[in-house]
Amino acid sequence: MASSTPHRHLARAVGLPAEPVVAGQRACVAEHVRAGLDTHLRTLIAHDPGTRLGEDPEELHQMRVSVRRMRALLRSARPFLDRSWSEPLRAELGWLGRELGPVRDLDVLLARLRQETADLPGDERAAAARLVTGLKAEYGTARVEMLSALDSDRYLALLRAVVKATQTPTEKSDVDTERALRDLVIGQYRKLRKAVRRLPDDPADEQLHALRIRGKRLRYTAELAQPTLGTPARQLIKATRRFQDVLGEHQDACVAEQRVRELLRDLGDDVDTTVAFVAGRLVERERARRAEHRATWREAWDAVRTAADAI
Repeated sequence: MASSTPHRHLARAVGLPAEPVVAGQRACVAEHVRAGLDTHLRTLIAHDPGTRLGEDPEELHQMRVSVRRMRALLRSARPFLDRSWSEPLRAELGWLGRELGPVRDLDVLLARLRQETADLPGDERAAAARLVTGLKAEYGTARVEMLSALDSDRYLALLRAVVKATQTPTEKSDVDTERALRDLVIGQYRKLRKAVRRLPDDPADEQLHALRIRGKRLRYTAELAQPTLGTPARQLIKATRRFQDVLGEHQDACVAEQRVRELLRDLGDDVDTTVAFVAGRLVERERARRAEHRATWREAWDAVRTAADAI
């Protein structure tokens, strides 16, 4: 990770207290949300310097995940929050996620293509490098736009708004926290289950991608509830993570195949035959991976269903 000095400077700039927010097991749902926002905000700030440097893609990945988790907390716990502040905050987190997304997606794609071409003969590796030239230019542009967002007043205002949300006292509630959190988890699970049941025998790629997003919402809701629900929530988180991984690999294969085809098309009709050959090999590999994960996602879903039944 980058030097902690920029991290500390940013934390001071947005008024982040030195001591983290902690919610007891029996605290109300809103208190658990406050604690969750605080945890994820601290992670985001810790990875801000490394994201700006761009030397380690994991820094941006962790920053983006922190944003997603904060949005998921606010979405899942909406019935227990004052929407006059939670919904605008969720919308601004959505803006930040969109600013971080293109660079992260290109990080994943470029790393994937580098790995896939590492075992090719020298002339084919050179052809692969020519193929991805357009992606590198796109990556440079995306980073400039991302850094502009991170240098903006809007970014600082967003972080300050999250800090304010974590420090605003919540009203006392006579709601049974354990029951409320369980209901939130079960509600997200039922939405996912309904989406699975609606799928045809051979779902479209877009349908499986949408299923993955619903799986993330369930996982993040289970993470909110885990301090209170304990082992059953941990088991659900584990199963849902596997479910996400399978569908994530499927989606990555779909995206990689599509982008390779686009890169080849962008090179025009006079493309070098070696470049075309390498593109064909890459497409073939991604199609094989896509088929592999299509064959296993229902098994991963069965594990989620079993874990959810224990909540």
